[in-house]
Amino acid sequence: MFIILLILSSYLLGSLPSGFLAGKWIKNIDLREIGSGSTGATNVLRHVGKIPALFVFIIDVSKGMIPIIICKVFDIDEILQITAGIASLTGHIWPLWLNWKGGKAVATGLGVFLAISWQVGFATLGIFLLIFSLSRIVSLASVIAAISLPILMYLSLDNRSGNYAYLTISIISTAMILWRHRSNLQRLIKGQEPKIGRRSN
Repeated sequence: MFIILLILSSYLLGSLPSGFLAGKWIKNIDLREIGSGSTGATNVLRHVGKIPALFVFIIDVSKGMIPIIICKVFDIDEILQITAGIASLTGHIWPLWLNWKGGKAVATGLGVFLAISWQVGFATLGIFLLIFSLSRIVSLASVIAAISLPILMYLSLDNRSGNYAYLTISIISTAMILWRHRSNLQRLIKGQEPKIGRRSN
């Protein structure tokens, strides 16, 4: 029963539609029908504004952090920690309240890994910021940061412990983020992905 409650509460927290609500409350728009169709902070930035995007980003990061922090406070083992993290990511990508169409899991994924290993989380964020500063393309920075995540997690492991639960969630998270960015990858290959400052089609 505890495991079911943990997974359900993590999913429901992850599915909190912060970006969608920002669009509806501030500009009365449905972000699922505008721009990239995502309810994440980038689409909020493009179509709602900088301040709302910042708040959405903070909320989305928190959605990933909270389940892991709760697990650690109650000394719950790593397997259940990663289960809670995946449930939160699943809720963000496929939210119950929005007909299963949500964000792309980048900010929520960052929150998960900041809570699991702040060193890995900040290193991944640093890679994202570096690529973004050079390209001004959020999706490119997100994809490269996601690909780097399992590598960084592997390098951070204590090989003597033999515990690779965190490496497992990093691989799963990378796969989820890349899958969610598949349309962006197609546009990147064609050179059609918009930069920040230009609206997506």
